[in-house]
Amino acid sequence: MFEALTQIGLPIALILIMTGVGMSLRLANFSEVVRQPKAFFVGALAQLLLLPLCALGVIYLFDLQGELAVGLFILALCPGGTTSNLYSYLCKADLGLSVALTALVGFVTPFTLPLLTVWAIEHFLGENTSLQLPLLKTWLTLMIVSVFPVLLGMWFNFKWPERSHRFQPVISRFSVIVLVLLIISIATDLGADLWLFLQKTGPATLALNVFTMLAGYWLGRFLLHQEKQARTICLEVGLQNGTLALMITTGILQNTAMSIAPSVYSLLMFITASLFTVWVLRKDDPRLT
Repeated sequence: MFEALTQIGLPIALILIMTGVGMSLRLANFSEVVRQPKAFFVGALAQLLLLPLCALGVIYLFDLQGELAVGLFILALCPGGTTSNLYSYLCKADLGLSVALTALVGFVTPFTLPLLTVWAIEHFLGENTSLQLPLLKTWLTLMIVSVFPVLLGMWFNFKWPERSHRFQPVISRFSVIVLVLLIISIATDLGADLWLFLQKTGPATLALNVFTMLAGYWLGRFLLHQEKQARTICLEVGLQNGTLALMITTGILQNTAMSIAPSVYSLLMFITASLFTVWVLRKDDPRLT
């Protein structure tokens, strides 16, 4: 079951997730980026630069070693997915900016993720490690499961907008089911080592999640002075595409230990994002308190 999920289920889930992102895109999203480029560039730099730097800080602060450190760093290299778009909608953030960031940063990821993952493997495991990331295979895989599906989703939405709207909730549910099944399989595969790894990665993943959400929110407030855009950047930086990270760690690198941090993070981010949503909605309407 574990091999079937990593080799078949995960790629299919990712293709569907990114197709869903493409279905969410409208021409207005791109015109909004052109009209307000500052918000987009703040969000993109927060994802591509701030998040990996925060991950390095957390790794050293909590003294994560070896595969656990690599796994957390790989997670930080993955852009947001449909989860960040969903929570942007729920907390009345700038949904257009959220979808644009998810899609356009996703186009950059196939180039940044493989190169920085190679650096992380050599840095945390040593230059003599036998574990190697095949760059060309990784790049092609990322193009197939992330870039092309977004373009396909955009085309599908252009041709059949009503069907596109109906399919998006189904795609989201399917991807969540695959992610949950994979996390259960990873836990089973680790056996007795699971609790030890959870103790080591749990505090670090929670710290990374909370700190990046806070940093994204206040960065948006300070630089953009727009509450809705600050909420979007908070969620785009704090809610990572755990499914993509797990595809790298389990599907390409085939390393279960590296999958612990992305798995724990994928569970925790739903809790923190829900708490954030409740907080901002209460701030908007004091009657909810």
